[in-house]
Amino acid sequence: MVHYVYILANKPHGAIYIGSARNLRNRVEQHAAGIPGSHTEKYNIKTLVYFEVFDEVMDAVHQERRLKRWRRQWKEELISKVNPSWRDICDQIPF
Repeated sequence: MVHYVYILANKPHGAIYIGSARNLRNRVEQHAAGIPGSHTEKYNIKTLVYFEVFDEVMDAVHQERRLKRWRRQWKEELISKVNPSWRDICDQIPF
């Protein structure tokens, strides 16, 4: 079963959220619906701007932790490298 690490944003170079999930499509829908009291609800973070696919859950968890420790500039460069306009890439989630 695949696992994902993902980054959501509220606008280009705005507030971001980094997470991991087994079912990325469902997780993004949960964020879009608004999780009461969450960081994503508070800052209206709903746009999927980046994701990675992993075969092993622990690889995904380690990458999530690694990205959360990165400097903000590195995170923005990572997103911009694969998604320069920071557009919603939900349509690229594999089925």
